[in-house]
Amino acid sequence: MSKTNLINPLLILLLLLAGGCRDRAATTDQISAINSLEAPSAPRELRVITLSGSGYELGLQHGKLLKGEIAEIVSRWKSNTEAELGRDADSVLAEFFAYARFDAAIQQYAPELYEEVRGIADGSGQAFKEVFVLNLMDEFWVYIDNLENHHCSNVGVPARDGRPGYVAQNMDIETYTDGFQTLMRLEATPERPEQLILTHPGLIALNGLNASGVGLVMNTIMQLQSAPDGLPVAFFVRKILDNTEASEALKFVQEVPHASGQNYILGIRGKVWNFEASATRVVRFDPQNPNGTVYHTNHPIANTDLKPWYAVYNPANGTETLPVGSNSYLRLAALEKRMAPDVEITDATIMETLRSKDDPDNPVCRNPVNGGFTFASVIMTLSTPPTLQITAGPPDHSEYAAFSFETLEQ
Repeated sequence: MSKTNLINPLLILLLLLAGGCRDRAATTDQISAINSLEAPSAPRELRVITLSGSGYELGLQHGKLLKGEIAEIVSRWKSNTEAELGRDADSVLAEFFAYARFDAAIQQYAPELYEEVRGIADGSGQAFKEVFVLNLMDEFWVYIDNLENHHCSNVGVPARDGRPGYVAQNMDIETYTDGFQTLMRLEATPERPEQLILTHPGLIALNGLNASGVGLVMNTIMQLQSAPDGLPVAFFVRKILDNTEASEALKFVQEVPHASGQNYILGIRGKVWNFEASATRVVRFDPQNPNGTVYHTNHPIANTDLKPWYAVYNPANGTETLPVGSNSYLRLAALEKRMAPDVEITDATIMETLRSKDDPDNPVCRNPVNGGFTFASVIMTLSTPPTLQITAGPPDHSEYAAFSFETLEQ
């Protein structure tokens, strides 16, 4: 069944009213109408697919299997872009690719993934650039410089006293993707371990976990310096998940040129690291909590390599001048309140945290209001073997479904 058929008509109305993730683009009447809507009456469905091989052949499988869904999401991307920017999507796309010079970095660090995207385009019958831009989500956000386009909330918990470690995330993206929540299982090859990857049709990765216990979640830090010739986020995620050894994964984080400002929480078999990466600098953030936890939202805390027009967010300024009453800071406070003091953190603690709405206007768990929402919530348990729990949509309206690498059964 096409995922399009699973989308609640209420969400289609929401998309038309919201016009994308840019809160400031919505009129007062639109916001009032959106806020009057209730949550979907039927639960969302998570689609689970299994793919094998690598490079072009892997992408070709993806494209053929999800051909209809990819066509639909390309169409929705164009509609969302036109509603948000008030311009023809094809013109915006042409201008974006005149700016974007990511091909060389992808060919250097991840040539097989470039071929995978080409395979997705061919398998789905879509133009290459229209599929390529789906895989440049954060880079496109950076290009249009929309600070309101991202609200992800992430946590990391190291293994302690016989308890496993965790990395977890509320993946908050634009509402046009709702109904397309997909868990992609990549079978192992000689070059990579088995992987479980959160995505949507046409996209090679949002976040993921591999069978060796390497898990990665991330969130945009728009304020940090970016580079139109760095390695884009989706490609970075997949390359990290190809690793089985901590030394190689950590080296890649530090040495690769990053295309957009990002925070990465990397978990490897019970250990966790948090890095803020800009185009020219990678800085580790460690809040020095007694329980070893880390957490992050969408502003810089340790990295001072900022774009000049976002100087107010420079963490070196001190709290007296930072916009601590804004969305990202309020969500960070909600994470810190729950994660920093607890001696014993379990997956139940993390679920409660990811479902929280301490500030109703700036919640960790986002329902489809004003253009953005929690597309999926993911908890990766770094046990042996590792496991993944996931919701389709906001976790306050869904129960977590568990997946393992041994059987991929709930």
